[in-house]
Amino acid sequence: MRPPFPGMDPWLEDPELWPDVHNSLIIAIRDALVPLVVPRYFARVESRMTVLTGEDLDQLYRPDVAIRSDDLATPLPEAGVAVMERIEAKPYRMFVRLEEDEIEECYLTIRELPGRKLVTAIEVLSPTNKRTKKARQDYLDKRYDLMRSGVNLVEIDLLRSGQRMPLSNAPPPTDYRILVYRPRPNKLAEVIGFSYKDPIPSFTIPLIVGEAEPTLDLNTVLHGVIDRALYYLTIDYRQPPHPRLHKEDHAWAESIIAQATLRSPEAPAGGEPPP
Repeated sequence: MRPPFPGMDPWLEDPELWPDVHNSLIIAIRDALVPLVVPRYFARVESRMTVLTGEDLDQLYRPDVAIRSDDLATPLPEAGVAVMERIEAKPYRMFVRLEEDEIEECYLTIRELPGRKLVTAIEVLSPTNKRTKKARQDYLDKRYDLMRSGVNLVEIDLLRSGQRMPLSNAPPPTDYRILVYRPRPNKLAEVIGFSYKDPIPSFTIPLIVGEAEPTLDLNTVLHGVIDRALYYLTIDYRQPPHPRLHKEDHAWAESIIAQATLRSPEAPAGGEPPP
């Protein structure tokens, strides 16, 4: 059984697991919204290619131990004496990036029918948006273009690591954050902050001004993804999540994990499933 976390499971933020969580969550949000917006609108998963420079890749996949060569001092020759300099260099091994990389990133759009005009964009943030330099700036440029063009924007941040998206008035710090931006009538953005100890708050999805906005129960949607994907079978809950929890929450998390173990002793939370 999966640990019954009330909202977001912090162990899902693991860099190796998050890409699957990210894409699965976007598809699940689409499936939840489609019956709420048809036939006036349709929702679909779209993608864009993001170029990662060597610097961006280093930020995303920084090794645990840095390997570098030693700087060697070479003695200066005596004046007026021609000598062949002999440099004693120690063997070394290092990793360098020679090329850029390109990845596909998925997001969700809601378009008006029949003309397919873009009404709302829904983003689930990834490490490339929060932990890189050039790729982050590319995303911020696209974000600004959307806002300036009059498109509604929903930005879901379920990652504690990395830089938060910039806001003119910084809200109180929280583990996770959802931004709902409505350019009309007054360009106000609703910011929803919450902790991993809380259920994810439900919120409404903005559409064309004056039309009823459907409510997205993201907490139920995420838990449905977790249950279908059985992530708990590959997560070792005996190890701390990345990033780690607040010190005062260790006992709380251990009690949550213990509940799952007690409910299903034949399938302990963490490690490989039993044979």
